[in-house]
Amino acid sequence: MHCPFCGAVDTKVIDSRLVAEGDQVRRRRECLACQERFTTFETAELVMPRLIKQDGRRQPFDEDKLRAGMQRALEKRPVSVEEIEAGIGRIKHQLRATGEREVNAMVVGEMVMNELKQLDEVAYIRFASVYRRFQDLNQFREEIERLSRGGQPDE
Repeated sequence: MHCPFCGAVDTKVIDSRLVAEGDQVRRRRECLACQERFTTFETAELVMPRLIKQDGRRQPFDEDKLRAGMQRALEKRPVSVEEIEAGIGRIKHQLRATGEREVNAMVVGEMVMNELKQLDEVAYIRFASVYRRFQDLNQFREEIERLSRGGQPDE
């Protein structure tokens, strides 16, 4: 950490404390060159990857769009807001865990379907029918049969 007073590179940490309910670390530092003291705050940088759409466009991850899609599928279903938020949190965690800077939007769609399958099977079928562009009743029937058998969707 550079000293803000003299620009020296060497500083030492004198004291560290958790602040902001443990989401941040406050550090008191001292410059080894000029002996001035200063405070820094450290937080984890949790960057969401950009999404690569089917047409090749890239766009930032939009949590509101994710929430809206899941809520639309779960409309009038017995799933609490807390369960939806927990599902969104798990999807975001999985995306961060990839360590990638860019992820295919299809990967997010699959994560949403897996999450909906755990939350509510009717919502899963609703979402899958739009996401996979079901064309007729047979595609619904096949997906419901796969779900009943506990199998994964065919790709």
